[in-house]
Amino acid sequence: MTVYSIDKLIAETRRLAAEFRRSTGQVLPVSGEIARHDAARILGLTLCEQRTGGIDAIGQGDREGQRIQVKSRVLSRDKKSGARIGQLNPNGDWDTVVLVIMDEDYEPCEIYEASREEVEEAMSSSSSRSNRGAISISKFKIISWLVWTRETGLEPLS
Repeated sequence: MTVYSIDKLIAETRRLAAEFRRSTGQVLPVSGEIARHDAARILGLTLCEQRTGGIDAIGQGDREGQRIQVKSRVLSRDKKSGARIGQLNPNGDWDTVVLVIMDEDYEPCEIYEASREEVEEAMSSSSSRSNRGAISISKFKIISWLVWTRETGLEPLS
């Protein structure tokens, strides 16, 4: 058993990652773990201890039994156009992809979700990057639906 709760560790990780980025201009590779934690907390998912086949979490409630791949992106005020989400595992056994978009302090702003079918169709486009499992944030927003925002909370599932 640890002395610190996961919530406190994640909060400290957010603070350190944001400060590191402001101080050095470099990014610590922690956004994925923070996003997994946020997606599970906000959407009521159960995180997988053993991540295999691109599955980070299992859905509960409205997402009961869905196998979910969680991706993240930290956007800054000086964001560059064409920003991409991390490599997707096209051969994995997942059902949906959840994208957690965070601000410069690594706090979640929006969460989008896309079905496997939509993601596969987007990746089958002619772009060589898409064929390798990389999709731009703007394209992901087009093929997905907004499930949560910091301002309004959870959106109703359709």
